Amino acid sequence: MSRRPYEVYSEPVTPLSILSPEGEVLQPELVPDLTDDQLRELMYRMVFTRTWDERAVNLGRQGRLGFYAPVSGQEASMIGSEYALNRDDFICPGYRDMPQIVWHGLPLYQAFLYSRGHQHGGQIPEDVHVLMPQIIIGAQVLHAVGVAMAFRKRGEKRVAVAYTGDGGSSEGDFYEALNFAGVFKLPVLFIVQNNRYAITTPYEKQTAALSIAHKAIAAGIRGVQVDGMDVLAVYRAVREAAERARNGEGATLLELLTYRYRPHSMADDATKYRTKDEENEWAAKDPLIRFGRYLERKGLWSEEETARVREEAKQQVNEHIKKAESVEKMTVAGLIDSMFETTPKQLEEQKADFE
Repeated sequence: MSRRPYEVYSEPVTPLSILSPEGEVLQPELVPDLTDDQLRELMYRMVFTRTWDERAVNLGRQGRLGFYAPVSGQEASMIGSEYALNRDDFICPGYRDMPQIVWHGLPLYQAFLYSRGHQHGGQIPEDVHVLMPQIIIGAQVLHAVGVAMAFRKRGEKRVAVAYTGDGGSSEGDFYEALNFAGVFKLPVLFIVQNNRYAITTPYEKQTAALSIAHKAIAAGIRGVQVDGMDVLAVYRAVREAAERARNGEGATLLELLTYRYRPHSMADDATKYRTKDEENEWAAKDPLIRFGRYLERKGLWSEEETARVREEAKQQVNEHIKKAESVEKMTVAGLIDSMFETTPKQLEEQKADFE
């Protein structure tokens, strides 16, 4: 049936891809202008993050970390998007977004402290422009529009970035934030890493929209869908959106199509709700293999380089977890003091009971 003039209408979107799963260039005109050193740095960070993730999963099983959300499979969406930002741009992450804030400047041992529930884990250095991961799903999206409004009021050419997942895009906070950003034309990016599952709920049961990117239409902001397993496509899309925001052209909602290879968390069994065929389909799109093949064709990477970075990452992770474990144990008094500039009287009295 043809569309009536008074009916709102939208069409399916084709995600931006620059590299094929085999690492071949699909659209040469869209390859971002990155130096060889920058290309190697992207690969370095992805290999390091994959290795760190593998080690962190084992640390969690040993009881040396608390809650941990695995990231393997999502390296291109995480590393490519953060690398496209300026150092003074501000990141508001969800609980699976620790790699972005570490690469944005947070010391790795502090990320481990956060996972261990230590008060010092949330004490962000002044020159690191991030919040710690938000546990309440989608709440960080509202924080980002507040940060963006502050940038607007100060006249600063900086961008706020909210990361969430497909599950977070169903929260009321998400829609409220998009609407606010649209009304005030704020310099904010909403990056939705659509890994197809909100814990165990498949994407198809989360929304009837043509895509998450289409949700931008109602808010009057720009929407983009990207192959989130292609680090070059992610970098280009985020860099372009950030520059638009920086230049007063408003917010962008970016849906990055990706996949987490591991369970939702260490308390989850993904075999209960995912098929082996589906997992194999996404494994064939592995972001490290794809980008690695591209770099190998350019003579910029090798299997030996991957092995070297993996060993370096293992060593650094071991050093940082030992540093986190050596920090003085948290006390009730320390916890209370770290929460308030001036501790309320009733809490001072409670502190005395614990000392």
